[in-house]
Amino acid sequence: MEDDKRIPYFLLGLGIGTALGVLFAPKAGPETREFILARADDSKEFLKRKTVELKDNATEIVDRGKQAISKQKDNLSAAVEAGKQAYREATTAQAPAPVVASDDTIEGV
Repeated sequence: MEDDKRIPYFLLGLGIGTALGVLFAPKAGPETREFILARADDSKEFLKRKTVELKDNATEIVDRGKQAISKQKDNLSAAVEAGKQAYREATTAQAPAPVVASDDTIEGV
């Protein structure tokens, strides 16, 4: 759990250290500013690409989730229908047979 907190702090420190190193580099001011702007543009493009990738991944995950839910819904519907059919068959099979008078009965005994 602590490692999860250390990674962002490490990356933040790395970024700050890089920025300070570039600022205090032995280049002329305009060259340094141009370098910083170029790196900022590179970072912006990188973030755009990552955002698109994350969006695509999220869309794919949502689609797979929808498919799984749809499949489970279909399975549940089929199970409910099978249960209804089994109930109908069981109640039809257990219905009492109609009483038919037999000629074998002896009257007046």
